[in-house]
Amino acid sequence: MDLKHLSLDDTIVACATPPGMGAIAVIRLSGPHAIQLSEAVFRPFKEGKKLSEVKSHTAHFGAIVDDSGWTIDDGKSEKKELIEDRRPSTVIDEVLINVFHEGKSFTGEETIEISCHGSTYIVQAILQLLIKKGARPADAGEFTMRAYRNGKFDLAQAEAVADLIHSTSKASAQLALNQLRGGVSSEISKLREQLMNFAGLIELELDFSEEDVEFADRTQFMELIQRIQSTLKGLMDSFQLGNAIKNGIPVAIVGEPNVGKSTLLNALLNEDRAIVSDIAGTTRDVIEDQVNFGGITFRFIDTAGIRETQDEIESKGIEKTFQKIQQAQIVLYIVDGLNVQTMDDRRWTIEVEKLKKQFPEKHIITIMNKADLISTDKSAADPERHSIVHGLSSIDLQISAKENMGIEELKNKLTSFIDLGKINQGDIVITNARHFNSLELANENLQRVLSAMNQGLPGDLLAIDIRAALQHLGEITGEITTDDLLGHIFSKFCIGK
Repeated sequence: MDLKHLSLDDTIVACATPPGMGAIAVIRLSGPHAIQLSEAVFRPFKEGKKLSEVKSHTAHFGAIVDDSGWTIDDGKSEKKELIEDRRPSTVIDEVLINVFHEGKSFTGEETIEISCHGSTYIVQAILQLLIKKGARPADAGEFTMRAYRNGKFDLAQAEAVADLIHSTSKASAQLALNQLRGGVSSEISKLREQLMNFAGLIELELDFSEEDVEFADRTQFMELIQRIQSTLKGLMDSFQLGNAIKNGIPVAIVGEPNVGKSTLLNALLNEDRAIVSDIAGTTRDVIEDQVNFGGITFRFIDTAGIRETQDEIESKGIEKTFQKIQQAQIVLYIVDGLNVQTMDDRRWTIEVEKLKKQFPEKHIITIMNKADLISTDKSAADPERHSIVHGLSSIDLQISAKENMGIEELKNKLTSFIDLGKINQGDIVITNARHFNSLELANENLQRVLSAMNQGLPGDLLAIDIRAALQHLGEITGEITTDDLLGHIFSKFCIGK
């Protein structure tokens, strides 16, 4: 979105509902002439006030007509008599119009919402008619951008609108709602206000630099910065959880070939998403899909079996497996229960230990698959093997992906890793990478201020980093911003929002 070429004096129009056939569609107009343009094409079925005379937040039933010279032929003569305009015209559709006055709408401007039938033809006909009357097609996110420009909410809340639209789970929707209600904005504003109070004293010292006076108590200032840094760290630490919930928790399914990884993926998704075969090495590329349970979206990644191979294509698949392990938050390491024959057969334990050492921050769950075959296999009658299979302390869960045994237990295990307490209690959780980067930069600036104070550097050097920290915090809520930044943010929105 190029904001330099956009005018708030225009009246913009777009379809606010998804494209395609549907029962209804909603067309939205916003701008100084939204009501006037609507009056030019709307004929109420009940005589009364014009749209410009009705109260805000009222709905009106009537027809959208094109008076370009066609004849009405809608087969409803009783309604035809109620249409005031007697010029030759054609009815495009019967609609319900909602009127919102300036200052009382989503954008803060005059707004009209037209609910029409969801025919692609009807929607396009109404849009073209309104454009012909003087409206301009809205750019992506322009309605929300106008709401921001008109002070309906700040930039962080505007971004929450997009997050709410794209939320795929209860948890991600709750995070977006918390941000839309101003949770992030309120916390950032508190930090900025505390910092600005002392920053003002530092700036005042610069005006009296020749007199060598200190208005800002350095000890109190250091304590304040440390408190602010502690809050910033808490917000930054929440980003890993917030970002994962927003985009889906990545879960890699790994293990040796033919242990049932693809079968497990199908069981978790409750559909045949991956090809299942007794031939080892069937999966040569990663397969990804997502599913929601426990109010959380999980993104499962089925990977190629880990083994030594001369097959070039399979080797590339195994290389991708390790890349996906790096990206995942949770790793499910699958073991074939039928292959655990002796106490010495523990190659997989070595692999699991390697993964735990290499990725100590990840949750790694070791799962023994084919539990249904273990109980019926003849060798299971061997007491020694039975104790090996059922007494392994390094196995977290025993399942049968094929028979759907233990799958619910696995789902409960997965959801237990995600702490929804903060979300349910309305705590501030950062979900936006732009916000995280700004917090990180602000924290770096404050760390430089502390270092400078420890070295006894003068106030003019402190002021540089204090101003920078305030700017980075202000960029989150939009108190300090540029047209390029706004254009980048709102261009990601859908048309009509």
